Amino acid sequence: MDRNIRTVDDVMRLLDGLFAPEADRWTAGAASWWDGFYEDRSRPVPFFVDKPDENLVAYLDRGLITPGRALDLGCGPGRNAIHLASQGFEVDAVDLSPAAVAWAEDRAREAGADIRFRCGDAFDLVSGELGGPYDLIYDSGCFHHLPPHRRISYLALLDRALAPGGRFALACFAAGEMGSEIPDADFYRQARLHGGLAYSPESLRRIFCDLEEVELRRMRDEPAESSSFGEPFLWTALFRRVTRHDAVC
Repeated sequence: MDRNIRTVDDVMRLLDGLFAPEADRWTAGAASWWDGFYEDRSRPVPFFVDKPDENLVAYLDRGLITPGRALDLGCGPGRNAIHLASQGFEVDAVDLSPAAVAWAEDRAREAGADIRFRCGDAFDLVSGELGGPYDLIYDSGCFHHLPPHRRISYLALLDRALAPGGRFALACFAAGEMGSEIPDADFYRQARLHGGLAYSPESLRRIFCDLEEVELRRMRDEPAESSSFGEPFLWTALFRRVTRHDAVC
């Protein structure tokens, strides 16, 4: 008889296990899938380019974020972490994939960027050695690969690691452009995530309602010759951490 559910973590692991193994893109067990994704560095994947996100560049140019401690979640080949380091941030960067982290380390070395890279599950790492507080937490493409129940873990990560007054910035699939739009419950019925979840501005505001919205817009489409990365199938959002009594939920 299996009666092992006692904590929230037990529930999270139970829900993780409802998905088919090949659907996993968020636990430590998904590292090998992401390694296969990143092993060919010449693949024509849009975000393999060595350019920072255009919204991140714009936040810095407009003074919406200023140098401090930064955490790059799902850093991939390191393009945004390297840009933050070049602008004076003290950067920690995390990814599940050893292949992605190795590529990011190569790029950082070439750029002369001092970044602390960590390979593993961000939820576990932030609970331990990467506890913050961070003045900026940046996520370009990680959040939309989480199943619905892991939003709870994600919000707990922000609550634990984001400094008072700190900024949280996000780029994720835009409904109507990229990602699955089926209801949350259907992901569990179908045991897969269909390549990632699409979000609307309303859903993002609802999920992150404990944070103050600074800006939420579609990512700008950047031409190939641009020094920044931009694809209009993504939402970009910038939020600020507020005190509990200021929350708008």
